[in-house]
Amino acid sequence: MTPSLRLAIGLMSARARALGARMARLRILRWRRKDPAELERLRRLDVNKRGRISAGRVVDLVEAETAGSKSRLVVYSYEVAGVTYEAAQDVTALPEIAAIAQFVSGRTASVKFDPKRPGNSIIACEEWSGLGNREEGTGKSSSQ
Repeated sequence: MTPSLRLAIGLMSARARALGARMARLRILRWRRKDPAELERLRRLDVNKRGRISAGRVVDLVEAETAGSKSRLVVYSYEVAGVTYEAAQDVTALPEIAAIAQFVSGRTASVKFDPKRPGNSIIACEEWSGLGNREEGTGKSSSQ
């Protein structure tokens, strides 16, 4: 085998390995890509994990329809360090919270916010709710 043939074979195998590595990297990146609903779920859980609790007020429940799908937004306000924030959270992915939300408009609630970015907040997530329970929202006690 001549030196130029060895060089050519070596370059082709290096290119093949580089191409294989690039394809594997793209596959991993595509596999890791998360849809918007998953990103929102992860954001809620992150705020729940390291958030601080503040008193807030449920301002409104807005039912919107976009692209053929209905969504329920809980609009709420809260104050941190003298600054008043107003936010809305889509609770469609949290059906038990969506059921409670219709009864708590105008009531006080607990809000969790990110201490580093107070505008990043939640009123409920999969593991926590600042809305209380359904009986509180309807004015009925759980013993009735």
